[in-house]
Amino acid sequence: MLLYQLPDDILYLVLSYLDCKSLSRLSQVCKKIHNFANRDAVWRSIARECINTGMTRQGTDMYPQIPLKDRVRVSQNWRRGHHRKEVLLKWKTNLLPWIQLDRDVLYLSQAADIGAYHLRMEGGRIRRPAAVYSGHQEDVCRFVLTDTHLISAGGDGKIIAHHRWGCQWVELCGHGQEVNCVDSQGGVIVSGSRDRTARVWTLSSEQLGGCLHTIPMLDRVWSVAISPSQSSFVTGTACCENSTPLRIWDTERGQLVTCLGGQFRHGAGVLDVAFESPALLLSCGHDTYIRYWDLRTSARNCVMQWEEPHDCALYCIQSDGNHMIASGSSYYGVVRLWDKRHTRCLQSFQLSPPTSSPVYCLRFNTSHLYTALATALFALDFRGHVTKVRR
Repeated sequence: MLLYQLPDDILYLVLSYLDCKSLSRLSQVCKKIHNFANRDAVWRSIARECINTGMTRQGTDMYPQIPLKDRVRVSQNWRRGHHRKEVLLKWKTNLLPWIQLDRDVLYLSQAADIGAYHLRMEGGRIRRPAAVYSGHQEDVCRFVLTDTHLISAGGDGKIIAHHRWGCQWVELCGHGQEVNCVDSQGGVIVSGSRDRTARVWTLSSEQLGGCLHTIPMLDRVWSVAISPSQSSFVTGTACCENSTPLRIWDTERGQLVTCLGGQFRHGAGVLDVAFESPALLLSCGHDTYIRYWDLRTSARNCVMQWEEPHDCALYCIQSDGNHMIASGSSYYGVVRLWDKRHTRCLQSFQLSPPTSSPVYCLRFNTSHLYTALATALFALDFRGHVTKVRR
């Protein structure tokens, strides 16, 4: 019996013992083996162990339209740092931009406006935005996307819920000073402000824009994130008046559930937080650490942490939902890639020599990493277009 004549389940079992290099070589034997070896089912176990293939810990596939074999190939470029750098957009004045990525559309805040730009598969600079969302009197601090709305928070103390496919928008007023952070899920908005309060709002048609809870805080609120279960949310504060800047709150009642961690040093503000699942949380900030929290334990302790090698603050983080974390530093536009299975940094990219600019925000998919600095928007392309370096 020839190899390709084996029953499918037996052949799957045989191929499960091969690594990606062996599978690639085997697929060149004949057309029948090639077609079988390129199936996603053959590559799924390998993809789960690679970084940034779109396979989450829960088994969800975030990019089912892209073959797993191709994603594993690109994953090797992420691990080895093989990329091509592009400047997608430049501007003259220093800004504090924020970005969000929705498939092939990138949303970028510049001063008081947010532009929606269509990205090109072949790369190159982006020109005019396909849509512009405005309404703030001062700069946009943060914004978030939902299926139906773009919700922005500004330095004017306002939150604006823009309808993504129309001119309609709702203005929420309630904060006395600039709104530093905002998140939204399931028709609920959570915001944090310099006025030392966090607020919970509703987007339901019956109480559109109504404030459900006002939570007094002792410090300026730098970051918020709603749990995927929508039953709770986390706030990260400046840690100037209180030594526990990370707190979990009940969304429905607006009451404190627990504080995370022990005594943080003075000024170790939490600048960004992100849920990987209802039980797993990432945080970073002025104390130069990325921390990984497990909320399933009674103590809700930090189970892992990674230190920025150059001892500078971390402004933003994003996880692939499995093994990889990307972080943006406060100096020289440094982006680092981390593998949770290791303590040391996996790769480092410096985007803004010789001038110093923080990485205010970063977003990535399986092939590109987008970073927003003070005067430019960069893209790192990991698909394999590597410029050869002369020796």
